[in-house]
Amino acid sequence: MASGGEQAFLSTEIVNRGVESSGPDAGSPTFVVRVRRRLPDFLQSVNLKYVKLGYHYLISHGIYLATIPVLVVVFSAEVGSLSREELWRKVWEEASYDLATVLAFFAVLVFTISVYFMSRPRPIYLIDFACYRPSDELKVSKEEFIELARATGKFDDDSLSFQRRILKASGIGDETYVPRCIFSAAGNCATMKEGRAETAAVMFGALDELFEKCRVRPKDVGVLVVNCSLFNPTPSLSAMIVNHYKMRGNILSYNLGGMGCSAGIIAVDLARDMLQANGNSYAVVVSTEAVSFTWYAGRNRSMLIPNCFFRMGCSAVLLSNRRRDFRRAKYRLEHIVRTHKGSDDRSFRSVYQEEDECRIKGLAISRDLMEVGGHALKTNITTLGPLVLPFSEQLLFFATLLYRQLFPATTADSSAGAANDHPSSNHSGVSSKPYIPNYRLAFDHLCVHAASKSVLDELEKNLCLKETDMEASRSTLHRFGNTSSSSIWYELAYLEAKARVRRGDRVWQLAFGSGFKCNSAVWRAVRRVKKPARNPWTDCVDRYPATPAQRN
Repeated sequence: MASGGEQAFLSTEIVNRGVESSGPDAGSPTFVVRVRRRLPDFLQSVNLKYVKLGYHYLISHGIYLATIPVLVVVFSAEVGSLSREELWRKVWEEASYDLATVLAFFAVLVFTISVYFMSRPRPIYLIDFACYRPSDELKVSKEEFIELARATGKFDDDSLSFQRRILKASGIGDETYVPRCIFSAAGNCATMKEGRAETAAVMFGALDELFEKCRVRPKDVGVLVVNCSLFNPTPSLSAMIVNHYKMRGNILSYNLGGMGCSAGIIAVDLARDMLQANGNSYAVVVSTEAVSFTWYAGRNRSMLIPNCFFRMGCSAVLLSNRRRDFRRAKYRLEHIVRTHKGSDDRSFRSVYQEEDECRIKGLAISRDLMEVGGHALKTNITTLGPLVLPFSEQLLFFATLLYRQLFPATTADSSAGAANDHPSSNHSGVSSKPYIPNYRLAFDHLCVHAASKSVLDELEKNLCLKETDMEASRSTLHRFGNTSSSSIWYELAYLEAKARVRRGDRVWQLAFGSGFKCNSAVWRAVRRVKKPARNPWTDCVDRYPATPAQRN
């Protein structure tokens, strides 16, 4: 039996299994009660230290906000009390100047302005990006996926039936892409040869398109960051790219491994830091995953889940710190907020690569994943809120939070009453439910990592979003599946293919990953983004958004 605390994270569902085809109950309808873990209602409890962290980011230059208005008011009051004639007489007739004073004044002025501009962080521009679209011969429907898996002879009937049920409820469509090597009946598909072939195809395909679209030579790139969680050969994937494109010898290249589906934002963060330290440079960020190394051919159900979701994909992004690139850039990077819950054991083991009892390697998905993800998301958005929310939303949110901190006993009593469905127990007459900021006021577009249908549904409910806010994520999941760290870029490509990004629009990219991590990136469109000529959605965007019947 689950404890009272655990029951809050469980939901039940009665599923019709249809008519039994054989056995003693043949011809009778059968049902099963399915118990699922859901995201915690994380917006009902806010950790104050993460709010303080967000406000620390916001007022890191608070001295300017505090002193400049005061100086302006004092100066205005002083000058405003003088007539034009009096002001002219004080400046030119009564004041006495010497050359040393004038030179000293201008020296201090120039020095101050120089320090200000030199200390300002360089703006980071996103020139363009590309998402790889595999060839149609790698396309596989859900039914074909099961039949190909059956033909390998590596799965028993129970394992195939389990994968069929997961696929049916996954939100994935019938046009996703997988490497054919995973359906090989002979031996292990996760070989170095197959891994190199798969990653080379997707990475070079995305980079070829990126360099062509941006009209940038590979030798012009000063920083290269590649992330792939499970496939990490020697030489590295970043070295493969340097070798293939014959990049320059002093390039700053980095290869990130084992960081899960949120590694795309981590890679952008690293590229930003490198661009801040190296002026007049381009940075390329490549995000992908080797599906052949996520494939599991055993019977452990927690390890069979990744088989049903992960699909081929890759993104390549070109960043620049050159101010003259403002005119041709699409977006400017505003914020990156990273959250890591690895100190908690349950979070650390929620997505864990290991061997099963038969020593077959796989990626185990814990039942605690939804709960763990909810707590990581709560921390991340609480930190992000002060950076992006309108002042009115921050004021209401902070006032209710302050009330809960000043009167903890009152709010605790009222919360207990609400838990027992007795609202009258709130003796203060004030609701203990905190004000939930409307994050839709802070962003124009959302790109939430397309992990699964259940995750997207829970996020929509907990963040009080509309179905249109999740359209890019659901469409990406249906058309391309879970492409790991590159999925948020397929979602942005969807928004561009729909010609929805206008000048000044804010885009929120939100991704989750093993560890457990939750990361956010906020971009501002510096111009209206026209519908691109080359896009992975070019020939299918008109079919989306898919109807609920089509998604199921």
